[in-house]
Amino acid sequence: MNEHLWGYGPTSGHTPDDDLSGYRVEAADGHIGKVDKHSDEVGSQYIVVDTGVWIFGKEVLLPAGTITSISHEDRTIHVARTKDEIKAAPEFDKEKHLGDPHYRDQLGGHYGSGH
Repeated sequence: MNEHLWGYGPTSGHTPDDDLSGYRVEAADGHIGKVDKHSDEVGSQYIVVDTGVWIFGKEVLLPAGTITSISHEDRTIHVARTKDEIKAAPEFDKEKHLGDPHYRDQLGGHYGSGH
């Protein structure tokens, strides 16, 4: 599995004290929602995106390694995945999947393979 998928890239613009809650999230092909939650735990960094009406009120979990840039001035995060790639990811349920290593492996397989 691609372990660096679960950490912010050195050029992403992320620093450990960042509060990313409420930031807009932009996929490679357009807006997907806003950050509801994020983790800075080393080796398990991610953002949870509230997609609003885009996927009918669902949330998606994106590993930090999918983030290409963070603009604190614009409060916007850009990810290196398309809307279709994100929509095709294993379904996320905050109550069941946060901290679940099996779900993390599923996501790693999906996003790490360039899906």
